[in-house]
Amino acid sequence: MAETGGPATPDTALNVTLNDTQEAANATAKFVATPEGTAVAYGSLVIMALLPIFFGALRSVNCAKSKNSSDMPETITSRDAARFPIIASCTLFGLYLFFKIFSQEYINLLLSMYFFILGILALSHTLSPAMNKIFPANIPNKQYQLLFTQGTGETKEEIVNYEFDTKDLICLGFSSVVGVWYLLKKHWIANNLFGLAFALNGVELLHLNNVSTGCILLGGLFVYDVFWVFGTNVMVTVAKSFEAPIKLVFPQDLLEKGLAANNFAMLGLGDIVIPGIFIALLLRFDVSLNKNSRTYFYTSFLAYILGLGLTIYIMHTFKHAQPALLYLVPACIGLPVLVAVIKGELTDMFSYESSAEVMPHTPRLTHFPTVSGSPASLANSMQQKPNSPRRRRTIPSPM
Repeated sequence: MAETGGPATPDTALNVTLNDTQEAANATAKFVATPEGTAVAYGSLVIMALLPIFFGALRSVNCAKSKNSSDMPETITSRDAARFPIIASCTLFGLYLFFKIFSQEYINLLLSMYFFILGILALSHTLSPAMNKIFPANIPNKQYQLLFTQGTGETKEEIVNYEFDTKDLICLGFSSVVGVWYLLKKHWIANNLFGLAFALNGVELLHLNNVSTGCILLGGLFVYDVFWVFGTNVMVTVAKSFEAPIKLVFPQDLLEKGLAANNFAMLGLGDIVIPGIFIALLLRFDVSLNKNSRTYFYTSFLAYILGLGLTIYIMHTFKHAQPALLYLVPACIGLPVLVAVIKGELTDMFSYESSAEVMPHTPRLTHFPTVSGSPASLANSMQQKPNSPRRRRTIPSPM
C-alpha cells in the first residue's frame, strides 16, 4: 500500500473540532506539501524501492548457487502461494482488532522490541558482503561459535549452533547502534535502514519455485491489497498505527524542516518484496538460459518502475491511499509474459524450476500429502536434512 500524509496519532484521529474558529485554525496549521517537497519524497521512495529489488535479485542468484547450507533460500511452493493471502488477511485483521481493543502504546512497545532484534539481524546480514570486501587484511579475522545443547550423551540435541567471525561482530555492532537509535527515537532514517534490510533479505532469501507459483502469489495478493485498501479502512488504520519498520517513509517537508520533518509519504514493504521475489525469479531464469542476456530481469524491473510510477501518480491525483499491487502485478507479470510470447520462450518460462538449482540436501516438499495424512506422512514427503552442524539464521519476514 502506498500513502501520503502526516503522522497519525490517536489525537488527530479522535479529536473533533467544536466550532468554526477551531476548524479554521486547524486548516491553517495543516501542512501543505510544496511541489518540490512532494517530488523529492516520491522520487526518494522510488529509489529506495528499487535498491533492494535490484541488489536482492543479484544476491538471490548467488544464494541459489551457494554450497553453504546456512545460506540456502526458503522456497515458496504453489501451495504456500495460495495460502499466503489468507494468512496475511488473518494477520492484518488480527492486528486491526488488537489496535481497536488494546492500548496502541503497549502493542507498539512489544512490536518495537521484536523488530529491534529482527532489524539488527537483517541489517547485519545485509552489510556482511560489503564488510567482507572492505575488511583490512592485516586485522586477524577470528572465528567464534555460539552453541547451546539440550541433554547429555546420546540424547544431546543442538538448540543453537551459530558460527560467526570478527567481520560479523563489526556488522552486528553497527546494526545494534542503528537498532538503539530506532528504539529510542523512532527516527525515519533508522526506520528506513531496517526497512531496506528487511526488503533486501526478503528478495534474496525467499525464492519462488516457478513462474506459475509467482502468478498465483501475485494474483492472490492483488485481490488482498485491493480489498483491504478500497473495501475497508483496515489496511490504512494498521499502517498508520503500526510503529514498526514494515514500510519505507520519506518526509514531504524535508526541505522546510530538515531531518526533523514529520509529514511522510509511505510505501509498504510488501509492495517491494512481493514483486521483488518475482523479478528475482526472472533473473534466475535469465541465468538458466545461458544466453549472456538479462532480458526478462530488465523487462520486469522496468515494469515495476512503470507500475510504481503509475501508483504514485494516481495517489497524488486523487489524494487517496492506493493498493500499489493493483498496478504493479499486471505490469510485472504482463510485460515479461508479452516479451516471452514475442521471443517464443513462453513454454520455457513456465517450465523453468528455480528449486532445481537448490542443493540436493535442501529440505523441500517433493509432493503434498492429503489433508487426512498424518504428521508422519508429511515428514516422509520431505528430504532429510544433513546431520552436520550448520550455522543457524533467523530470516526476518516482516509483514
